[in-house]
Amino acid sequence: MTAIPLGVPRRMVEFTVDGREARVPEGSTVLDACRAADLDVPTLCEGDTLTPKNACRVCVVEVEGSRTLVPACSRKAEPGMVVRTDTERVRHSRRLVLELLASSVDLSTTPRAADWIKEYGAEPDRFGPDAARVDGQPRIDNELYVRDLGKCILCYKCVDACGDQWQNTFAISVSGRGFDARVSVEHDGPLTDSACVYCGNCIEVCPTGALSFKSEFDMRAAGTWDESRQTRTTTVCAYCGVGCNLTLHVQDNEIVKVTSPHDNPVTHGNLCIKGRFGYQHVQSRD
Repeated sequence: MTAIPLGVPRRMVEFTVDGREARVPEGSTVLDACRAADLDVPTLCEGDTLTPKNACRVCVVEVEGSRTLVPACSRKAEPGMVVRTDTERVRHSRRLVLELLASSVDLSTTPRAADWIKEYGAEPDRFGPDAARVDGQPRIDNELYVRDLGKCILCYKCVDACGDQWQNTFAISVSGRGFDARVSVEHDGPLTDSACVYCGNCIEVCPTGALSFKSEFDMRAAGTWDESRQTRTTTVCAYCGVGCNLTLHVQDNEIVKVTSPHDNPVTHGNLCIKGRFGYQHVQSRD
């Protein structure tokens, strides 16, 4: 009989969230506990396959005894701590962050952003027409994906996915400072002249649509992109023997993009160029 290692058992940490008792495994974050308790804590820069960067600050909560608000995505749960997720101080902070983001970048393709702006009563327009914005035309220099810096919130998720947390290609980084900060390749050149291997793992983690499939970008521009009409089917990539899982997004009997399940033990949401972009032969009419 083969022994299956189960790992080291973790003790449970008990604390209070919004007046309710919470129990999570040691090492879990406050955000993990909130999700387990069905508490809706907004977040943009947090990713379930990446180490939290604490960049967006939308998920801040109040912890009793802490001088400042803390990011729920990275703050580890501690025994006896008292967490409040919906105080006026928390709501004020989230409202201001959403206003600053929405006044400087385009959040139109950011899931749930419009709902959060309404929920917290954010008014991005109050900064006036002279508010500094990240404007610019989408960069279309290849047939696989599009870079739209006007939607980038500098969450660093794409940099981490391309860097030491997953792909180890290090093709992109943040250049410039302040309002001039941008995610770019070396010398800010075309993607085709960079070290990019077109795995598309940066697209997988992008929370705002600043990085998107060329197919999705074209369909949105044509007004035909409709996720409510899309089906998702998970299968196994046939290109090699690794066994990566692919989730095919199909609209009108055509594959419009390919993702990968984040909970898959083989891929953890990551793919290579063939798995993510090499699906055209499936629907070839020749």
